[in-house]
Amino acid sequence: MNAPGQGGRNALVTGATGFVGYHLCRLLLAEGWQITALVRPGSDTADLRALGPAVVVVPWPSGEGAGGVAELADILREARAEVVFHLASLFLSDHAAAQVDALIDANLRFGTNLLEAMSAVGVSAFVNTGTFWQHYDSAGDSFHPVNLYAATKQAFEAILAYYVDAKGLRAITLKLSDTYGPHDNRGKLISLLAKMAREGGALQMSPGEQQLDIAHVEDVARAFLRAAERCLGSAPGTSESFAVPSGRVISLKGLVGVFEAIAGKPLAIEWGARPYRPREVMRVWRGGEALPGWAPAITLEEGLARLLREG
Repeated sequence: MNAPGQGGRNALVTGATGFVGYHLCRLLLAEGWQITALVRPGSDTADLRALGPAVVVVPWPSGEGAGGVAELADILREARAEVVFHLASLFLSDHAAAQVDALIDANLRFGTNLLEAMSAVGVSAFVNTGTFWQHYDSAGDSFHPVNLYAATKQAFEAILAYYVDAKGLRAITLKLSDTYGPHDNRGKLISLLAKMAREGGALQMSPGEQQLDIAHVEDVARAFLRAAERCLGSAPGTSESFAVPSGRVISLKGLVGVFEAIAGKPLAIEWGARPYRPREVMRVWRGGEALPGWAPAITLEEGLARLLREG
């Protein structure tokens, strides 16, 4: 592995091949950071590698007994990391019994090993990723997970609290709702609507009354950068948690209506053709303190217009 280049700050980013992780790397590079991107074996790293030599891509070993604390400590040392951005996770909206081990491994074991390695080598700044889904049907900050994925996110925060208290780590957890923007290959709603606007076709959907809080990915990336700056300036043993809202809550039907107005055409949506999912999030979480020094800058209309314009 080649060490990151000289100059600027150095970061380790997990989940860098994901949607938010990729945009975070782009922003960090623009701000002069050097990045070590820790990726799963078999991940498509072409977009990351195209960002240039300031991004060092490190495949994470897999298999029984591979990829433990010692390996992570070596990677952190060689990266000269000052802050770790932890975005890697396994997201499952609903899990099968056979997927429980994978959820625990990805969302708890890996992160805990990473915190242990940070403690061993003296890297103390950690920006974690949480989810609005830790607060199902809740107006306040009480823990009420939508699914097992959200429960693992909460469990990891409890583990993180130990490392902050006992090892002096400095941590900020950013809780995200949904995201959209360019270079999104996840097959999410906005991408499907954009494809319909270009190519036609019909889409079967629920009745559409559920609430959404969907933030532009570039705003979310800025939130991670701001969190890192705040975390690096905080005292050892400091832990904070903030929400990253879009600034606008809208129903699913309302979102489609905004999209149709911007596209200048109706879309063939079959409302009510599908039932709501079990534990459908009908009321988006509105708790949590917003990250100080950050606010969303891209309106929904502007973000959707850019997406349609840029293809």
